[in-house]
Amino acid sequence: MSAPAVAPPAEVQPPGLQDPPAPRKRRGKTKLPYWLIIPAIVVVVVGTGYPLIWQFITSFKEYGLAQQFGQAAEFVGLQNYTEMLTDSGFWIIVLKSVAFCVVTAAATMVLGIGLALVMKNTGKGLRLTLQIALLLAWAMPVVAYMTVWTWLFDDRNGIVNYLLSLIPGVDLIGHDWLINPWSFFAVASIIITWYSVPFVAFSAYAGFTQVNDEVLEAAQLDGASGFQMTRRIILPIIKPVLSIVFLLQLIWDLRVFAQIQLLQDAGSFGSQYDLLGTYIYKLGTGSQDFGLAATASIVVMILTLGLSWVYVRQLLKEDEQS
Repeated sequence: MSAPAVAPPAEVQPPGLQDPPAPRKRRGKTKLPYWLIIPAIVVVVVGTGYPLIWQFITSFKEYGLAQQFGQAAEFVGLQNYTEMLTDSGFWIIVLKSVAFCVVTAAATMVLGIGLALVMKNTGKGLRLTLQIALLLAWAMPVVAYMTVWTWLFDDRNGIVNYLLSLIPGVDLIGHDWLINPWSFFAVASIIITWYSVPFVAFSAYAGFTQVNDEVLEAAQLDGASGFQMTRRIILPIIKPVLSIVFLLQLIWDLRVFAQIQLLQDAGSFGSQYDLLGTYIYKLGTGSQDFGLAATASIVVMILTLGLSWVYVRQLLKEDEQS
């Protein structure tokens, strides 16, 4: 009898040469996130779109006190824009506003980043105390803290004049900080910086906590000092966060209104104490010239978009390079 045929053993492939597993079928992308953001988009479009369209249309009309009592607004074309853009006083206020927002935003960033570094490098007790203090300052209503700051710089009973007068050879009792435009805007810058620092500090601190500890340990083993790690490692890593925060500060400080208005109520009046916010307010509410006020608002919006686009374009370039 012949021996039964034996099947040859299956060829065993090395692990590296085995056939790759069949790719899994991708699940279809859900459209739920898009449906969820529709209500937010509708609120933003309705809440900002209608006022923007109204201002844009009104900027081409003569809209004053008579129009508020039912008289039809006359279409004047580009007359409001011509009058606004050829007014040297308007451009002086624009330059003051831009300089004010740049200086105030830069001071806010420096102090905010400094406080964020303090929170990162201190113990839990001191960090919580500092965070609570910053939150209380940030949550304080504008009118409340402006009342306190106005009292601090009061020419008769202000504690600032009293403390400075303790310096030998300095006598500031009775000095009015709000009578001179330079000191007026210096006080306004101090107040707005004080109020804005908590936002920058918390944002920068959140960025610091995302820096990988292994990177810092490696730099420390290579002999890098704390200052060198902060300058060459930590700050470059969180630069996108700081850029966005700085951009927001520029926009907010360019549109500042309440603090300047309340300081004017407590001190001096006049166009030399105005920034763009109070200037537009006085055009509309004070002079009842809502056509020019709408024109100024559109110009400020274009200025804000131009200022923002510079940083947005820089962020896009950095994102492409990364």
